[in-house]
Amino acid sequence: MTAPARKRNTWQREAVRSALGADDGFVSAQGLHSTMRESGSPIGLATVYRALADLATEGEADSLQSPEGESLYRACTPGQHHHHLICRNCGLTVEIEADAVERWAQSVASEHGFTQPHHVVDVFGLCAACSPAR
Repeated sequence: MTAPARKRNTWQREAVRSALGADDGFVSAQGLHSTMRESGSPIGLATVYRALADLATEGEADSLQSPEGESLYRACTPGQHHHHLICRNCGLTVEIEADAVERWAQSVASEHGFTQPHHVVDVFGLCAACSPAR
């Protein structure tokens, strides 16, 4: 199986990549589009959706589903496997290492005769600033 051909860089794709990189947390395509339009970009919403999907496929963006089922995106460093802690209230996102999860995924896959396991782990909660006073 061959890797998909890399999409060419257009000004729209670069604009989406740049806008995504300027945001610290996860953002929806509609939210990113709104931010881009507010800063004067003529880019269309469908183009933002396509560019985000391409960036996620190529490993330049993380993609996850919010608890409400909406696709959210965040710029990331390609080729680095990681997990996230995500605040359900403010969207603060922290990349974390989870060695125990890595060992568990490998172990459970092996027990069932699977090799090369891939997984996604995103933990949703409330950050310290959003947590009610203890």
